[in-house]
Parts: sequence; C-alpha cells; structure tokens
Amino acid sequence: MKKTIIATLLAAFGALSTAHADTPQFDPQRLSQHVKVLASDAFEGRGPNTAGETKTVNYLVEQFKAAGLQPGGDVVNGQRGWTQAVPLGRFEIKGPVTVSVTAGKDKQAWTQGQQIAIRAAMNGKKLVDVKNVPLVFVGYGVTAPERKWDDFKGQDLKGKLAVVLINDPDFETGSGDFGGKAMTYYGRWTYKFEELARRGAVGTLIVHETAPASYGWATVKNSNTNVMYDIVRKEPAKSHAPVEAWIQRDAAADLFKRAGLDFDAAKKAAQGRDFQPVALKGVTLSARYAVDAQVIKSQNVAALVKGSARPDEFVMYSGHWDHLGIGEPDAKGDRIYNGAVDNGTGIAALLEIARAYAKGPAPQRSVAFLAVTAEEKGLLGSEYYAANPLYPLAKTVGVINMDALSPGGPARDYTISGSAKLDLLDQLVARAKARNQTYTPDPTPEAGHFFRSDHFSFAKRGVPAISFGSGEDWVTGGGAAGKAYEEGYTKDRYHQPADEWSADWTFTGLASDMELLYGLGRDLADSGTWPNWGSDSEFRAIRDQSAAERK
Repeated sequence: MKKTIIATLLAAFGALSTAHADTPQFDPQRLSQHVKVLASDAFEGRGPNTAGETKTVNYLVEQFKAAGLQPGGDVVNGQRGWTQAVPLGRFEIKGPVTVSVTAGKDKQAWTQGQQIAIRAAMNGKKLVDVKNVPLVFVGYGVTAPERKWDDFKGQDLKGKLAVVLINDPDFETGSGDFGGKAMTYYGRWTYKFEELARRGAVGTLIVHETAPASYGWATVKNSNTNVMYDIVRKEPAKSHAPVEAWIQRDAAADLFKRAGLDFDAAKKAAQGRDFQPVALKGVTLSARYAVDAQVIKSQNVAALVKGSARPDEFVMYSGHWDHLGIGEPDAKGDRIYNGAVDNGTGIAALLEIARAYAKGPAPQRSVAFLAVTAEEKGLLGSEYYAANPLYPLAKTVGVINMDALSPGGPARDYTISGSAKLDLLDQLVARAKARNQTYTPDPTPEAGHFFRSDHFSFAKRGVPAISFGSGEDWVTGGGAAGKAYEEGYTKDRYHQPADEWSADWTFTGLASDMELLYGLGRDLADSGTWPNWGSDSEFRAIRDQSAAERK
C-alpha cells in the first residue's frame, strides 16, 4: 500500500474518526460468556434444523432484543420479523456405506472415513449403487478459457469417475497461470465437484493432501461424512454428480500403482498446460449407500439499527451462527462439534457490536446485523440471502464479515481472507493505522480463504465485502506465538469436537479488534461514500452495473 494512498485516506476519514473518537469499549467477559453459551454441549454443535438451531436462534433474538435493535428479517403481515426463512435440501446417508476398488482380480474394501470420505448424494436420488465404474485422472479438473487451460482435452466422462487433485496447477511451483500460491476459484473443491457434474461424470474423487487443501484428513472426514445441505435446486443433477468424495493421498497412489502408473509423475504432468487425461486401466470402483433426502427450513437471523438520514442505505456486519452439529466421535468419544472459535467468536462480536450501535448515537445510514445459517454446508445461508436479499444489494454499502477470530490476547496486526483489492480494505487500513495496527496480507492465500467465508456470497454479486481475520503478531509472544496458535488450532481443533470454550481465553484481542471494526462500519454509516472494488477486480463490473441505483 503506497504511503500517498494511506495519507489521502486518512485525510478523507480523519474528520469521521475524530467525530467518533469515543469508540465504545467492548467487554471481554461479555464476549466470553456469549461463546461459552453458544459452544456449550446444550447447543449440540448448532447444526441447522436441529434442537441446537432452535436454541441458537432464540438466543440471538433475545440478545438483539435486549440490546434494543429492531427486527430486520422477513416481512410478515406488514411487519419485519427477526428471521429470514432459508429452505435447504437436507441429505443424509442411511445405513452402511459399501465401497470397494478392483484391479484385475484383486478386490479391496474401503472404509468410510478412512481411505474415502463420501458425501451424501445431493442429486435427488435415494440410492447410490454404482458397480465397477472405471477411473480417469483429469489432473486439477480445470477448464479456464481465459488462461487457455483445459485439463479435459475432450475426454468423455460419462459412465466414469474422475480422479482430481485439490488446489491449482501452480500451487507447488509457486508461479504460473493461476497466481502462484494464491488459490483461484478453480482450486476450490466446490468448483471441481460442479465442473465434473456439468461434464456428466458418475462422480469425483478429490485426492486429499494436507498442504494444498490447507487442512488435514480429520477435517475432510468430519466435514463430508455428516449430514449434507444445499440450496433447493430445480435441476440438482446439473450441479451434483451421484458420487462426490475425497480419498486419501496414499489410497490414490495405490490405485495408480495398480494401474501401472506413478502418482507423483502424473501429478507433475498435471501442472503443465499440455497435460492429457489418463485412464487408470483395469481399476474400477463400486459403491452402494442409501440417502435420506428432505427439504427443510433453517433460519438466518437479522437485526437492524435504522439510519437517521439515509435509512434506505445499508452497512452490514455478518457472521455464521452454525457449526457441524453432532457427528462422528473423536478418540475420546466426543460427538459434539461445539464450534467455539468457529464461529462462536464471530457471533459474539456481532452481538456486541450490534449492542454498541443500538446504545450509541443513531448512524446516518442503516446498519444491519446478519447471523447466517449453513456456512459450514457451503455458505448456504449467505448464498440464500444474497439471492433473496432483505435489503437491496445495490444499496448495501459494504459487508464486514467475522469468522473464527482469535479468543486470546491482542495482536499488532490483522488480516482479511484472500488478497482482493477494494476500497473497503483501504479504509480499514487507514482506520487501523490510526490505532497503530498494521495490515498483514493473508498469510496463506493458497488456502483459498476468500472463497470459504460468507462475504464471498456478496462479493460475487458485486457488493464490496471483506472477512476480517485476527493477527498473528501477538503483543505477548510476537509472531512465533501467533503462528503456533494458528497452526495448533488448524491441526487439533478446527472442525473437530475439540473446538470448545476455554476459561483460559482472555478475549482482550477480540475486544480490541472490535473497536477497529466498529470504527470502520461507523465511518461507512456516517458518510455518503460508496466503496468499490479495484479497477482490475473481477467483481468491479458487476458492481458498476448497479451504479445508477446509488445516485
């Protein structure tokens, strides 16, 4: 970031910063109490369409009411309620999962959660029964015309299973057509499942490797063998093949060996534009499992502080209230995925920032607070909201999302998910600089965090949006301590039952960061500016299409 840009932004927002020098102080104990309640076993991991959802929604509504906010949800009989109904498809494997791979006369059984993690089919079928389906390796599974890249080369995948690598072709080399280490949307597992469904494959087997996935097998297993959800689709088979699964790297290497191939050599070939799909000759997979498919309704929770001058313009804070619910037990037998950090911390911050706005002077623009469902199922709550907005997206100034923040002490820095260029980030940088806090770019852009939080549902529709991340340069312990915490959390707690509230958490860092986020939102709410994306952003043109609505 150039010093001249920072200086200009500081000058532009200096008056507002001075006007709101009395930024509220946030109580770490209140934050701790919110997380303690939401992540308690009584809330059963906050799974959508469970008793845990009912308790969570009731708690959020009670807190918003007590803070003095107005309901901001669906309009019923001329009055807004506190929730937005979100219809979802719910898909659960019922009974045993039988999987086997065959090479010649050699047949080997695989176990769900060990060599393979199969998702419940979301194509509307009640039974998946595939027999001796041939396998084809399609590299990274990318079709990118703008990069002149095609991993398929005309390969017909009907009646076949595609074996595909996670992340982008240049992840390991660090340079190339896909941004080096930074993940593009082509690297996301969601893209790969959808692309192979579009091509008519029987299914997709994504090869899991910890580094390019950015998480371990435990996360893959826990995220894919539980109940699955999707938005309700008119033609689900166009988005979901019958078989959607991940396989362990060693299991994949064994399949390649059985086909007379070397996995590492095939992987290296896939990193080049000239890659050709490779059939795993003589190797087939069979699978059979029943699927219970239902349509259920979950809830987003929405609260509002109305603007005093321009109430039809909206600044939004968001976070997801859901986690993984009850699932497979860990080594200790614990089956409740409490989700204390992910995302009890973000919801606690949302509630307390909302309280501060309700107790403070009225903002000129309206400020909305959105707690969304089913983020863990694929950003479904925010996706539904963005497709069916309660407040016009063209009049939404910006979205500040909070997801899995640090419950420890303060940091000298902060980050955002991904490396997008937008005015909203520039304004955050300017705000933070006045507090002697520095911006650290996403330390792991290869993990594709930009596509993994709810702000993406807004971003892809043009709304300026960021997802705030806690810093790693801790005041106590420095960068080494912050990095150790982050690595330990990802390895031992992320998407695991161990993500539980701890009495040792001080929440002082989160309380400090909330002052920054409150200040950013307040600057937006009390100004007449409309931040936009950078001139070279893929989201700029979408935002510009609605420019006339903001005049």
